Amino acid sequence: MLAIHNSSAGFHPRWIAYCEQKKIPFKKVNCYDNDLIDHLQDCDALLWHHGQSNPRDILIAKEILFALEHTRFTVFPDFNTAWHFDDKVAQKYLLERIGAPLVSSYAFFDKRSALDWVKSADFPKVFKLRGGAGSANVKLVSTKQEARTIVKKAFGKGFPNYDPTNRLKDSWRKFSFSRRSLVDIAKAFARYVYAPKYSKILGREMGYVYFQDYIPNNDSDTRIIVIDQKAFGLYRYIREGDFRASGSGNFAYSRDLFDERCVQIAFDLTEKLGGQSVAFDFVFDKNNQPLIVEISYGFVGPVYDPCPGYWTPDLVWHEGPFNPQGWMVDLVVKAVENR
Repeated sequence: MLAIHNSSAGFHPRWIAYCEQKKIPFKKVNCYDNDLIDHLQDCDALLWHHGQSNPRDILIAKEILFALEHTRFTVFPDFNTAWHFDDKVAQKYLLERIGAPLVSSYAFFDKRSALDWVKSADFPKVFKLRGGAGSANVKLVSTKQEARTIVKKAFGKGFPNYDPTNRLKDSWRKFSFSRRSLVDIAKAFARYVYAPKYSKILGREMGYVYFQDYIPNNDSDTRIIVIDQKAFGLYRYIREGDFRASGSGNFAYSRDLFDERCVQIAFDLTEKLGGQSVAFDFVFDKNNQPLIVEISYGFVGPVYDPCPGYWTPDLVWHEGPFNPQGWMVDLVVKAVENR
């Protein structure tokens, strides 16, 4: 029997619907319960789509999942899939280690080393905090002076995990394209006074600074997601007057937009990582070579519903609708059967 976290957010409703459709035995559990382990006694696996903006998930999700996996209990996402989730600095070292074509990235953990690097670095560069989705906590740094200011702040009072000004600007932009309601605008204004709880839990980011090379002349990025030997994609256009694509809300899906080198790289690296679900974000350098910006295990399900098909590792295209959340359930069921 599968256990599925009882939540209306993320993948959970689709996992439940798939199990009901396929008559796969499951039960709902509350992963925050003190007696969760007792509730799992009659189960073979747990599926829990934990997110970076859920305060309770931040506090305990990885710890619970990895504790279960430590005892040979099947979980989704497992350690290989999620230990580096929402941590761009961790991803830098992991992707460098496996020889992935990562955008050149620079992490420093003392002020002097960072300032010395700024002296010799070319600009612009992209500054990022280690966490955040939808291009949150990402800024283009045009000059050495800007970089020095960021370094001093990083090793001084640090940065909040939530930027209310950026959120308001993005909400207004999406509202102008009819992708947000007035309620979203009102919530963005409210965040100037009341920071989201997850930001309070995470505290200020300090004691490190992280930059990536700026890769110019990209009007979009390419996201390729691999689950259970199948890959699908999303083409994300940048915001108007900006360089960021993630979170823009401006998508395209046609197969002919995708460079299949990205698909092949995604398959190869997913195998190296041993991940159950890996989303790769690609841009292209001046020589038209694909480079990875960052990775994740999760994604916003409805955004990918218009995808017209998917690839298998032989790069054969399979036209038609598909259910990636169902693939996750199938993957877990197979893992239980092979345990």
